[in-house]
Amino acid sequence: MLAITRLTIGEAARRRVLWVLVILAAIAVSLTAWGVSSLIAAARDHGVTDLEIKFAVSQILIFIAFMFGFVLVMTAAFFGSPAIATELENGIAQAMLARPLPRASYLLGRWFGLAIVIVGYAAVSGFLAIGVVGLVSGYVPPDPILPVAYLAGQALVLLSLTVLLSTRLPPIAGGAIAVVAYGLAWMAGVLGKIGLALGTTSLVTASDASRFLLPTDALWQGVVYGLEPSFVINAGEGEFVARTSPFFAATGPAPAIVAWSVIWVVLILALAVTQLRRREL
Repeated sequence: MLAITRLTIGEAARRRVLWVLVILAAIAVSLTAWGVSSLIAAARDHGVTDLEIKFAVSQILIFIAFMFGFVLVMTAAFFGSPAIATELENGIAQAMLARPLPRASYLLGRWFGLAIVIVGYAAVSGFLAIGVVGLVSGYVPPDPILPVAYLAGQALVLLSLTVLLSTRLPPIAGGAIAVVAYGLAWMAGVLGKIGLALGTTSLVTASDASRFLLPTDALWQGVVYGLEPSFVINAGEGEFVARTSPFFAATGPAPAIVAWSVIWVVLILALAVTQLRRREL
């Protein structure tokens, strides 16, 4: 399995798309630093208080995290969807598995290699963005590790799903299904927050069911919570607009949902191994 993991990391490093994403992330962080510093300078010229500036910067960070989270999910889908399917189609998998190499080791090696690349990309980009914004604004989230960890967790959930789909579906189909599922889960989370604020049980139940089926939205709430200053959380708990916003979280994910996310990934990988074992090569 370790050999497959190293091979997968090497393949990912040689792909131009990874370096394009790295360059784009660096450009985005540079533009963000310039934009935040310009906004802060203009705000101070107009007498905006430091507390208001801190609130504005935290909201900018959350918006950046939302955009980066979507890019990260797309990256996971792009790398995960062809991980097994392409090698099954072109015969590479058949040659490797004939050595003999256990199919579980082959699949898990592919997953671990891609997971290391994606988590590394998330960590470097996430901490770079938080650090640069903190440098130009003075605001750093209470615990910067939390939002980056939850962002990486979202990507690992989608990676696991795309690897499972890759055992049965062509790459394009598997990637499209995973990205659409992510979008639907996010929408269900938004509707669930609105339903909770309005007392609509059916919406809350549907949202809870979606988090059970695909826990990405629950992890997104952890990203938001980790980027907010404490005074925003305290002020927004009683506000209807704040409580219904996908960019506000009064609390982080419950330990049970975090544990379920880990169990979910394990179950999906076990199902992927089962599907690969049953597939004729």
